[in-house]
Amino acid sequence: MATLNDGFLLTPLTPSMPACPPIVENIETLPITPPDSAAIFAEKCSRIDSKSVKKALHVLSTERDALTHLENLYATSTAAQRALSESISFILASQSRHGKVIFTGVGKSGWIAQKLVATFNSVGIVAVFLHPTEALHGDLGVIRPNDVVIMITFSGKTQELLTLLPHIPSYVPLMIMTSHLVPETCPLLTHPRREKSNSILLSAPIHVSEKEVFGLSAPTASTTVALALGDGIALVVADRMHTEPERSPADVFCTNHPGGAIGAANSPVALKMSDIAVQVDDIHTVLPSAGREVKCLDVLLSAVRSPKGWVKLSRDHVIAPRRCQRLADPSIPVTDFADECGRLVVERTDWISVLGDCTIEECREWIVKMRTEGNARGRQFLRPGTILGIVDGYSQKSGVVEIEDVVGEDFCGTL
Repeated sequence: MATLNDGFLLTPLTPSMPACPPIVENIETLPITPPDSAAIFAEKCSRIDSKSVKKALHVLSTERDALTHLENLYATSTAAQRALSESISFILASQSRHGKVIFTGVGKSGWIAQKLVATFNSVGIVAVFLHPTEALHGDLGVIRPNDVVIMITFSGKTQELLTLLPHIPSYVPLMIMTSHLVPETCPLLTHPRREKSNSILLSAPIHVSEKEVFGLSAPTASTTVALALGDGIALVVADRMHTEPERSPADVFCTNHPGGAIGAANSPVALKMSDIAVQVDDIHTVLPSAGREVKCLDVLLSAVRSPKGWVKLSRDHVIAPRRCQRLADPSIPVTDFADECGRLVVERTDWISVLGDCTIEECREWIVKMRTEGNARGRQFLRPGTILGIVDGYSQKSGVVEIEDVVGEDFCGTL
């Protein structure tokens, strides 16, 4: 469409014409503050802000004092101790009947509840998080007859929890982790819906209000004490639950936490070939009667006294334990004995070299690969009865291992 400009009719714009007015030249430039150099920036970052450090230390000391206050409460108050003991008993009974611990809370308390769910599960206590609002929109179905519910609320009167409370079955034990010291002052515990139900007060107070000490009511010390109390319950219940041999709380935690740095630290260290090797110097040497050759009986007598049943005629000639077990005729000279695995005495030059730093699994994979993918030489030498010579840091075959100890008896039967 044509447009008017100072009374003149302009030609409609075409795709080749600019859609914006001409750019005004000689625009006044604004002063630009140059950025700090890397050296200046690093210097500013490296300066110690003593005021900030002091503030952070104040927060730490306040939370430390809050934990001390909580510890003193449970160390001196019979009522607090009884409530803690009853809570542990209810959780143990629930777990024994395949129930679960249901944590609930909103805001910062909700996040503490979710962290405790993770801790409980990691030590083998089945737990889930239930959001109070979502519970009223269908998630109430997660609550089962054998469960227990733990509400975390510092005030003890969180509206979302008060709304949820009437919908929790009266037969489900309820624990309220809150700042209140007596049940009579906590609205959640005095609710008519819980009059004849198992309801327990888990006191988690702080010694001074956060607003008073920090100038704002941000949950800091209050969430710290709630977290610590929940952690204490988790570890006590785990100790009571996991009492079977080789099924301690630590074993359960390792099983449930295989990943990350914790998993790496708790995972068993991979055994090396040097860990299972028998040192040649420790092997008992056969001592035959004077004036006669070594008989199979001499080998058997030496094997009884030698580490893991190994026997040697010299430092370079050994007999493996499994070969000793096949000696049926004790009167036969050992130099004349041979079976499907070859000669009884194996010379050092026939030991298959394996580095001592190699893990057992790496060695096994190498043997299997050589047997299945290697050349005829690999299949010929890596057979039942093979002795692996473990090479030490000085490139000497200082130890020996039977191939069956690496790949197993069943696999060797197929070689």
